[in-house]
Amino acid sequence: MLLQQIRLNGGVNDTIDALYIDGSFVCFALEDDEDEIKVPGQTRIPGGLYQIKLRTEGGMHNDYAEKYPDMHKGMLWIKNIPNFEWVYLHIGNKHQHTAGCPLVGDSISNNSIGDGFVGNSTQAYKRIYPIIADAILRGEKVWISITEIELPDVELPKPKVKAKKS
Repeated sequence: MLLQQIRLNGGVNDTIDALYIDGSFVCFALEDDEDEIKVPGQTRIPGGLYQIKLRTEGGMHNDYAEKYPDMHKGMLWIKNIPNFEWVYLHIGNKHQHTAGCPLVGDSISNNSIGDGFVGNSTQAYKRIYPIIADAILRGEKVWISITEIELPDVELPKPKVKAKKS
């Protein structure tokens, strides 16, 4: 299984992304902004290809196991990120909730005019979590590719200038 997290727009404090599973759009994501020097809990992870596994220990795992006992089988752990540890796909709404992790949600606000916001996060998480966790539990390798959006280079037509009559 391949998740693709495509970064759409970097704001002052956060980045808005689109998340796909095997080529189909599933939700949006919000993560911290890019910093030249990593600031723990405030810097988004570098682009790349990473494996996702289930992590069944730690405080966040215990919280989610209590909140979602019928669904939760471990945190969706994005592994082997240079200079990062314990990065999960999880629930939240704004960059203060990320701790360096991508937050998922079904709606977004424009982070070009203020801080970004991802809404309906629990709804999105509860929809995508079983798809990803069940694939891992079946023994399928699950990967996430994190990239910037690539906009095509477009040459705009030159405006036609009419000569003024004197």
